Amino acid sequence: MKKILEVTGLSKIYGNGCPLCIEATGPERDTNLCPHCGSVVAAHDVDLELGEGEILGIMGESGSGKSTLVKLLYFDETPTGGRAVFFEDGQEHDLFALNAARQRRMRNQRFGMVYQNPHLGLNFNISAGGNIAERLLMTDMDHYGDIRGRARELLARTEVMLERMDESPRKFSGGMQQRVQIAKALATHPPLLFLDEVTTGLDLSVQACILDLILEIQQELRTAMIVVTHDLGVIRLLAGRTIVMKYGRIIETGLTDQILEDPQHAYTQRLVASSL
Repeated sequence: MKKILEVTGLSKIYGNGCPLCIEATGPERDTNLCPHCGSVVAAHDVDLELGEGEILGIMGESGSGKSTLVKLLYFDETPTGGRAVFFEDGQEHDLFALNAARQRRMRNQRFGMVYQNPHLGLNFNISAGGNIAERLLMTDMDHYGDIRGRARELLARTEVMLERMDESPRKFSGGMQQRVQIAKALATHPPLLFLDEVTTGLDLSVQACILDLILEIQQELRTAMIVVTHDLGVIRLLAGRTIVMKYGRIIETGLTDQILEDPQHAYTQRLVASSL
């Protein structure tokens, strides 16, 4: 499988940090809050690889650092340390070494993000179609008819009724808002998609529809995805490989079936047992 992303030593500390932050936090200390300086070690020394068309799951409880990880990779947050390399067309892009303009271009054209809270991913002051147009205008597409046609195509693909294309997403249900977010994220045919707790708070039937849609997109478009969730059912359905995080550290990684059927770390064992 061709590699699309390689992350090494990725770290994020909120606060000034101190020389004791790392040894005073983590799973063994049962906290990510440094008792010496009050900084939060949200992620430390995270390594991962992602192949083209692969879905990688990242699971853990609240405060594990899983959402911080995708926010760093999507340039929502700035890392404290580490490196991330994106591979495309024989080129290597050292993501955190790019200048601000190139990071924006990468974010707008080559990556997509679907947030747990649609207010973070959608502009509620414009229509559903306008949200997709907004993203397309960041590319070379500037013809109104082409943009509207692409928006219609994406909304149809994500099963948003076309007669509601010119309505504000604020009038939509939570599940429909997530569909519009997915359509917007896919607008530029990104090879890499980040999904952060996309089914949390949705009814079970709506969750199932969203998950089916994600799988269809991955299979049809060969889009690589990083799926962040605390829901083991989502991990089981979507992810071929899974990383388990606790207090900012990776504590277990491997094939999803292996981790869910025979977890090695006591924390993972508790997570799996609690979902049964």
